[in-house]
Amino acid sequence: MSKLGQVVESVEKYNKFVLDQVKRARSDEKFGRDLLGRWNDIKAKIPATRTPTGLPLPRLALPEIDEPGEIARYLFGEGLPGEFPFLNGAYREMYLEPVREVESFEKNGETKTGKSDKKPPQAEEPTRLFSGLMLAEDTNERFHYLTQHQRTHRLSTAFDGPTLYGMDSDADGVFGKIGEGGVAIDTVEDMMRLYDGFDLGSPNFSASMTISGPAPIIMAMYIAAAKRRFGQKVVSKLRGTIQADIFKEVQAQNETIFPIEPSLRFLTDLVEFTTREMPRWYPISISGYHIGEAGSTPVQQAAYTLSNGFAYAEMFAARRIPVDQFGPRLSFFLDCGLDAEYVALARVSRRIWAIGMRDVFGAGPRAQLYKLHTQTSGRSLVAAEFKNNLTRTAAELVLAYMNATNSCHSNSADEPFTTPSEEWIRLAAHGQAILLEESGIFKHTMNMLSGSPGMKAVERAVEAAILDEFREIERLGGVLAAVEDRYQRSQIQNAAHRYEQQIYDGTRPIIGLNKYRNGEDDAPKIKLARTPRKKQQLQVDRLAKFKKQNAEKAKRALDKLADVVERGGNCFPTLLEAVEVCSLGQITGRLQEVVGRFRPMV
Repeated sequence: MSKLGQVVESVEKYNKFVLDQVKRARSDEKFGRDLLGRWNDIKAKIPATRTPTGLPLPRLALPEIDEPGEIARYLFGEGLPGEFPFLNGAYREMYLEPVREVESFEKNGETKTGKSDKKPPQAEEPTRLFSGLMLAEDTNERFHYLTQHQRTHRLSTAFDGPTLYGMDSDADGVFGKIGEGGVAIDTVEDMMRLYDGFDLGSPNFSASMTISGPAPIIMAMYIAAAKRRFGQKVVSKLRGTIQADIFKEVQAQNETIFPIEPSLRFLTDLVEFTTREMPRWYPISISGYHIGEAGSTPVQQAAYTLSNGFAYAEMFAARRIPVDQFGPRLSFFLDCGLDAEYVALARVSRRIWAIGMRDVFGAGPRAQLYKLHTQTSGRSLVAAEFKNNLTRTAAELVLAYMNATNSCHSNSADEPFTTPSEEWIRLAAHGQAILLEESGIFKHTMNMLSGSPGMKAVERAVEAAILDEFREIERLGGVLAAVEDRYQRSQIQNAAHRYEQQIYDGTRPIIGLNKYRNGEDDAPKIKLARTPRKKQQLQVDRLAKFKKQNAEKAKRALDKLADVVERGGNCFPTLLEAVEVCSLGQITGRLQEVVGRFRPMV
């Protein structure tokens, strides 16, 4: 039995344990009395706060139960926020504003002590802003625009097509794609321009990079750029995430540049280095988002993401990286659409991950945490009456925060047409600010919307369906064997076809598209974001200058890198040297000479 099969058994065993605890609480008087005492103690210690209107609320909402069996079901089956099995959240408090003391309010609304000048500390915002367009300096300008009102700067970076495939901007046939749909990054000098003006070593800054195939090379460039600006000591202070998820590329997104086994090896080299040298960096974002965007059902998205995560954990453990070192550095990425499953999809995923990591991999508490970034569904955005996308995204944001996501990105309404403009991306960011800061839904009380009968029903159904997917992957021989058999890819394709058919026949209503249309088919006037030809030529010219300046050094660096790869060593430290003098395309090309190119499986 593989590790994934063991995860299925561990979840089933844990569910039985919970039922046994419920029965014990009802039959063992002392155990039941102890549980009730613990429950009452927990409730008594919950801080109280007030809304701006003066309404007193508990900082944590708990179900109104006093029967020992139900208390056992809650404490063991769900756990308090920040406690195993983490169904209600990875951390004790999330999104909450500083406490408004109940005692400080008089009946007439005046405070006893008067207004204090001292502001209580505020938590880091969960909003993560995503951008990538044209050249590095253009994306840098957008980053500064997006963060002008943020206390903390959490930036996500989109790369253009050539960069995603490890190609240089001067490669044959890619000129028109330079800076389209993302930022063009060819060299460490581009990376310096990209984050110019940001303090990369600050605890209030983190960078996320949405790239997988050439992720180790791009990661090396980021480190090299940080060292050029801030010195060697900055490396251990760097915060952020790089996607680097090879499995989802093969299963859904197609941006794979090396064969699977070398790709996984380069990824493990990256994880081994960053785990040791960069304790605040997440070297892989195990990504269901692209699986969902490719057409999977919500359950398939969660099941494939989790199973990929367990496969990575097994792979890193085989490299003899301790689970309590790499486990806390794993992160996850899901989308959030409008299907009913999203009421509890992330909650269930968090529980399954915690149980599997603890009981199968022997992970400690920090390595059990399923730390999640959520992005609202790009697939749910439609061009027809596109302003409705604002409402779709708003509903998805509520679902994401109901699931206690750790960070979130909201898509822009104009994305069916173009790279988002400043107007629409501002509205997308404000959607989160309205939900988290203006509304009182999440900022006063943890668990404000958790635990309804409907949510519990969805949780049970989703968990059972995810475990069924695990069993099928286990039957096929595990994640890698299933990938080679094209299982995940075929299931995603079938689900995507079914989704489109449902839209076509009307069984899946899309307001403004197949239901309640206003009868107008004229496309709205949207200004398309395009990279001017002169900017594309500037990128090519800069690259040519870089290559000419470093020609001799690049040859030696590439020879050294090839030698390390052929000898089976960890190539990431050598990559750090190579990116100082070599371009992305030069490094990709040389590595492909050594390990080969990815060939899609038939």
